[in-house]
Amino acid sequence: MYGCQVPSARFGASGLSTGPRVRRVSVEGLSDPRRTDPPLVAGEREMLETWLEFQRTTLLLKCEGLEPDALRSRPVESSLLSLHGLVRHMAEVERHWYTRVLLADPSAAPHWWDEAPDAELWPLEDADWDEDLATWHRECETSRANAAPLDLDHLGSMPGDTRGEHVSLRWIHVHMIEEYARHNGHADLLRELVDGAVGD
Repeated sequence: MYGCQVPSARFGASGLSTGPRVRRVSVEGLSDPRRTDPPLVAGEREMLETWLEFQRTTLLLKCEGLEPDALRSRPVESSLLSLHGLVRHMAEVERHWYTRVLLADPSAAPHWWDEAPDAELWPLEDADWDEDLATWHRECETSRANAAPLDLDHLGSMPGDTRGEHVSLRWIHVHMIEEYARHNGHADLLRELVDGAVGD
């Protein structure tokens, strides 16, 4: 999953070496049995679900091996993003799409979104990593259970929507793969900035 570090040269804007730095190298063969590569050939549902599970597990692995302070850290000062915050954000996204929208259940209140804009991302000083990770796990399990008996063509509806617009389970699966993939890219960079670990 992650890489090692070996010394290399640092180059300034002029292209001249400015001294040693750390070059990050991926380690071949590192893997985790919890993360399974999606099949190259499969039916539509299996393909969507295995890609979604791959992305979910990737986010989890990006967070493992760090202390809570490191998980809460925001290594890019201009951004609210942290690994802890991303897990909370994805717990909200799971709950929104697979419960509030798919089941048309407006009673499924957000965990943090109602408090303030970006409340799931920051501040995190009083946030408990173990509790928030458990919340994410529960929301993933609920998402799987809510989707399992439904056809991909099943239509959910947006909470409070007055235009009669509907969203299919197929669309939700595709959107969630995109959402995780986008934030896993953020997680790649955050993890590398926190402790230098890299990997896909």
